[in-house]
Amino acid sequence: MNLRHIEVFHAVYVNGSVSAAARMLNVSQPSVSKVLRHAESLLGFPLFHRTAGRLVATADAHALFGEVAEIQDRVGALREATRNLKRGSGALLRISALPSLALDALPATVASFLKTNPEVRFDLQTIHHADLLRKLYERETDLAIAYEVPTGSALGHRRLGSGELVVLYREADLPDAPARIDLAELAGRPLVSLAASGPIGQLFTAEVAARGIALDEVISARTFHIATALVRHGVGLTVVDSFTARASLTDGLAMRPLAQPLRFDVNALYLQDRPPAMLATRFLKALAQRIEARTA
Repeated sequence: MNLRHIEVFHAVYVNGSVSAAARMLNVSQPSVSKVLRHAESLLGFPLFHRTAGRLVATADAHALFGEVAEIQDRVGALREATRNLKRGSGALLRISALPSLALDALPATVASFLKTNPEVRFDLQTIHHADLLRKLYERETDLAIAYEVPTGSALGHRRLGSGELVVLYREADLPDAPARIDLAELAGRPLVSLAASGPIGQLFTAEVAARGIALDEVISARTFHIATALVRHGVGLTVVDSFTARASLTDGLAMRPLAQPLRFDVNALYLQDRPPAMLATRFLKALAQRIEARTA
């Protein structure tokens, strides 16, 4: 007997009729009858006799039912386990993200996700690009949300969207700023540089060098949080990713994209032998939608 035979036999035995078994299994009566006849044919003996419009189990069926009931209970437990996995019941999502994404996009997505998945637990932390590989290889995190995919590593990745570099400044310093600011317009203005901040800093530095623009880098900041704080205190302006800038806007601050857009991808990184499960995939889809909304 296969699992379908066992399921039908169990339903007929418990309910005492084909019609009731069909309702229980949400299938047609002919389907139940056909499977039952096939099971009896394979076994070589009848499982039920029809008496007064009901199916009465044979002695052989009574002997078989104990074993079948145990199997049916295990199948039911398996189905419940798969439903729990799909819902994420008791699941833990360990996610690390660059500070720029942890300021807004990640927490906003977590808050929204928990409304429909309250049983899910999160372990969240910020991560710098230099520590990304170590965190994943040492199993301190399952997913890393970052910009650049390290080359030559045993990592898989999923693209979640993109962002772009923007100028973050005090409105008092650029009262008539255009909709998009050309890098050349930054020459002669005090700049809080993020050249040493990883892939984003490298992207900006390479563009400045390619265009031969001389910038007045008054301070070098290694984190976007420090850079935005310095802008807020009037030290100068800075060029950061759009996620950091948007999360840092307060009264008196403004942001403008560059006239010649410098864009970058946002990726979810994971070990190739530990790809995201269904729950993590659903969360990444929600995060991708949030990132898309932030860049629209």
